[in-house]
Amino acid sequence: MPRLLRGVARTAVVAGTATSVSNRVSRRQANRWSAQPSEQPQAQAPPPPPAPPAPPAPSAPPAPPADPVAQLTGLAKLRDDGILTEEEFAAEKRKILA
Repeated sequence: MPRLLRGVARTAVVAGTATSVSNRVSRRQANRWSAQPSEQPQAQAPPPPPAPPAPPAPSAPPAPPADPVAQLTGLAKLRDDGILTEEEFAAEKRKILA
């Protein structure tokens, strides 16, 4: 039985030493690689192409020309109802007829 324990103990020591050395080597290499500037350019994905410009907003269709007679009739009704003063009516009438 003591031989069996001695064999198990020896295996545990060897395995523990191997793990310790392996971890130390891995840490040392990681430190070297992080401290050393990379000599090879890292493969990076090319930047995405710029987005195409937005299409211009459709302009509103031009308003159909208003009938000056209908506008003057509407203004006269507003004046007669007392909503517009005589001066306001004359100013709007000049704008329409200009």
